[in-house]
Amino acid sequence: MNRNTVIGLLMIGAIFVVWSIWMTPSKEELVEKKRKQDSLMMVQQKKIDSLVQIKAEEKVQELIDKKIIEEQVEDVVDISIVEEDVINRDKFSVFSNSSVGENKIFKLENDVLKLEINSKGGKIYSAELKDYVTYDSLPLILFDADSSIFGFSFFADNRLINTNDLYFQPYWKDSWLEDKDSIVISGNDSIQFAMRLYIDAGDKSFNKNRYIEYLYTLRGDNYRLGFTVNFVGVKDVIATSGNVLDLVWSADLRKQEKIVDRLSGTTIYYKYYKDDVDYLSETSDDDESLKTKVKWISYKQRFFTSTLIADNYFSNAEIKAFTDPSAELNDRYLKSMYSIIGVPYSMIADNQSIPMSFYFGPNKYKILRKYRLDLEQQIPLGWSFFLLAWINIYAVIPVFDFLGSFGWNYGIIILILTILLKVALFPIAYKTYKSTAKMRVLKPEIDEIAKKFPKKEDAMKKQQATMAFYKKAGVNPMAGCVPMLLQMPILIALFRFFPSSIELRQQPFLWATDLSSYDSIWTFPNGFEIPFYGDHISLFTLLMTVSTIFYTKINNQMMASSSQQMPGMKMMMYLMPIMFLGWFNNYASGLSYYYLLANLITFGQMFLIKRTINEEKLLKKIQMNKKKPVKKSGFQKRLEEAAKKRGKR
Repeated sequence: MNRNTVIGLLMIGAIFVVWSIWMTPSKEELVEKKRKQDSLMMVQQKKIDSLVQIKAEEKVQELIDKKIIEEQVEDVVDISIVEEDVINRDKFSVFSNSSVGENKIFKLENDVLKLEINSKGGKIYSAELKDYVTYDSLPLILFDADSSIFGFSFFADNRLINTNDLYFQPYWKDSWLEDKDSIVISGNDSIQFAMRLYIDAGDKSFNKNRYIEYLYTLRGDNYRLGFTVNFVGVKDVIATSGNVLDLVWSADLRKQEKIVDRLSGTTIYYKYYKDDVDYLSETSDDDESLKTKVKWISYKQRFFTSTLIADNYFSNAEIKAFTDPSAELNDRYLKSMYSIIGVPYSMIADNQSIPMSFYFGPNKYKILRKYRLDLEQQIPLGWSFFLLAWINIYAVIPVFDFLGSFGWNYGIIILILTILLKVALFPIAYKTYKSTAKMRVLKPEIDEIAKKFPKKEDAMKKQQATMAFYKKAGVNPMAGCVPMLLQMPILIALFRFFPSSIELRQQPFLWATDLSSYDSIWTFPNGFEIPFYGDHISLFTLLMTVSTIFYTKINNQMMASSSQQMPGMKMMMYLMPIMFLGWFNNYASGLSYYYLLANLITFGQMFLIKRTINEEKLLKKIQMNKKKPVKKSGFQKRLEEAAKKRGKR
């Protein structure tokens, strides 16, 4: 074992020691961890409690069927005796009477939403978007109702309570709506509906002056649902660790699309209070502990989202997005979302309200933007680089929306948008082609310079001689690269825009039935699948690949002098379209269609530009430039003056 090995082992050991010390949690972190574990234990007991209740209900039915109750008891209401046996008063404390009840659904509907609220948990049981359907034309329901959990967890008389397991009672703010379990509103109308969890007043009664209330406010034409939690007369009942109340929110999201976009996948987005928007991994299981204030948490799918928004802020949150193997047996299952959200709560206030709201709706830029909450940053428009986002926000989206207002087919809209972009970029394309033409007419003289320096060790001299020749001829070899670099942000911005544009969802064009999905013209039989390609053939992708190969061939012919200097790059340019064939085959057909159009229009531009540039006249002009004295740049002059001054000293 040499000295370097010993030093390496000692350094590794030191790293492990420092890491273990650094990762040791503080006392505050241990307290916080215990609080989270208590909440998790409560959630895990949910299924057990549900099974107990089911068994109890089965027992009641069995007793009724066998008529044992009538034979044994004559003067007492039978079902109340059985219910009394079912209630676990030691477990549920002052909420014992609410531990049994009926799963009753209350329906609220406006112009865009159909909501179902369950008496058990008082929660949103189902959220349906009326203006949209799934890829196979079913109602678009955002999450699996039976798997969702939404409720506060806290201690009451040293018992861990979760409101998700208890039965709420309806309360209409408008008396004329009492006893209704369904209401439909529209336009500028609004409605308030509450679910209340009362404190027990006795073995069979409730105290109507002490309760936890979920107050829902729905407007006629809005995807946003007001949600205010009111705590009335429960100060001496609820116990928490610190001024934070845990809100447990989990849901299994449902599959709405035929394909999942790899750059706009299903995950949890969140916004820090007065700070940036961030998100968990879109391609794998991920979790995060948010230690600081949070403004909103969103369960985001490709085109739709369910968001919980604080009017002020949430204190902290534990969030997790994962795939549940047991749920994958359901062909509608997409991904599981789980959060424990710290809601600010005062231990000394007898009555207090915590205003929040839900957003159940599409990931459409104009809709999300109007709330001024940065919700639109869930749409991948290139937010990581401001220029990409600006191109999409201030150029692409306005033009796209303007053209869409005419009611045209979106295939035609993409065609017009592509033409407009190509017209706007035409000066850059012209300058690029002209620079390439200059390089092409100078190729014979460049070849002569290369012959003067055949040895590898003279490569630097050959490069210096070549650059001196270009300078004398008044040609900048990089002039063609700069315009191409200017086009790159636009190309990347559109690469992000088309797959994430909900406007293309389920829009047909030619043979494509959905421009937001792949356009399969052939599916391989018997489940056959080509690695890195897929089980189908996308025609737009195939045409795009062929056109890109032709474009590469023409471009290489134009750049003949450069391709000889970099033969490996020439082969790479042909391989890239083949690699993209596998990538885009399972991607949005609207994007492949756009790149196909871009290539075809580029061919037309190259043909027109070629007819306007006379290479013989261009060569004569370059030869005249060579006879002129070479102008020195200001920077070069300053360098020479500095050198002269140093020489005089």
